[in-house]
Amino acid sequence: MILETLGAAVLGLLLAWAAAGRLAHRLPARLLVYSTAVAGALLGDFVTHSALGAGPTLVPLLGALVISAASLSLLLRPSPARRSLTA
Repeated sequence: MILETLGAAVLGLLLAWAAAGRLAHRLPARLLVYSTAVAGALLGDFVTHSALGAGPTLVPLLGALVISAASLSLLLRPSPARRSLTA
């Protein structure tokens, strides 16, 4: 259980690192991105583990990945509007 929780936290950190690297112009402060991803991963792990019970570790980690990505998607801002050359 402890290793599963640590794995979910590390998965959230990796997802936040990837998102902050590729979408830095559309995300708020990095501290908020990292904390949201880790919290989402821990919540996803908890919900999946509670719903399915003890079983293979891969399934709760997949739930952690999905909830963490969904939490990060809520932080995205719209991309800046591009100016038209004809305007």
